[in-house]
Amino acid sequence: MDENSDLVFELVVSALRLAQDRADRGDLKIANAAVKEMRNAFHVFAPFRDERKVAIFGSARTQPDDPLYDQTRRFAAAMAERDWMVITGAGPGIMEAGIEGAGPDNSFGVSIRLPFEAATSQFIEGDPKLVNFRYFFTRKLEFVKESHGFVLLPGGFGTMDEAFELLTLVQTGKTNPAPIVLLDVPGGTYWSSWENFVERELLARGYVGKHDLGLVLITDDVDRAVEELSGFYTNYHSQRYVDGRLVLRLQRVPDADLLAALTEEFADIIVKGRIERIDATPAEVADGDHVELERVCLRFDRHGYARLRHLIDRLNRVPVSSDAQ
Repeated sequence: MDENSDLVFELVVSALRLAQDRADRGDLKIANAAVKEMRNAFHVFAPFRDERKVAIFGSARTQPDDPLYDQTRRFAAAMAERDWMVITGAGPGIMEAGIEGAGPDNSFGVSIRLPFEAATSQFIEGDPKLVNFRYFFTRKLEFVKESHGFVLLPGGFGTMDEAFELLTLVQTGKTNPAPIVLLDVPGGTYWSSWENFVERELLARGYVGKHDLGLVLITDDVDRAVEELSGFYTNYHSQRYVDGRLVLRLQRVPDADLLAALTEEFADIIVKGRIERIDATPAEVADGDHVELERVCLRFDRHGYARLRHLIDRLNRVPVSSDAQ
């Protein structure tokens, strides 16, 4: 029996229950189209599941002679040199610059069908790594699900939507921690103005926490943006909750003294106990879930996700031992 047969069964049952509920035809069309779009996207991304990917957001109206276009192209090229792939919306402007910089072989396009903008970038049209979506919500799901980092350049309502949704997902733990870079050109004021608004209207009123702005890096330096993304995975690999504990998978485990220091430094997000080194849990072993990696775990409060990001940054500074070197 297939190991996922229980989930397939539940999908079928849900579809039958929609019929049993006599769901409106419009509702059935939405459910049907959404499942079809997700299935197709899962199929396209599956062969590249182990490749690091960065999502690039920004205005479709940015012209090729705009400095932002060149900034995006240079960033994407630098990430491709580090063996990262890029995911863009496959349209013109910033999206096309990202594909041009990384090259079609290193690019995915997740296109949305709109009546008023050019369809698909010339650099990825006809590519098997191009996925077309009818709905924004299924498209956003793929952006977040498949990306290991995010870079946003200036844009319109869509860029603002993507920026705030990303921050909401990371701040609330509805997606895994990931580096988020807000990239401008030297002298640009787009993201600095955005930061001023957030500090003045959100932070000052208590709508966000004092650590939440640490979830993003604002920069006008391509090299700094590249460093932020690639540096996030210099030691940290991934995470998983097992029996109420948050397990952080690492390349290198801190020594006992550093673990004790980290426990004290991040006591505000530890419910009880301490940060400690563990072997792969039985659940991870059963799933073959990166059992070769080192691990630390903690009883995380599932609230201080900005502080968790700070903990990951500290773990990324764990030195490489002389033996490993």
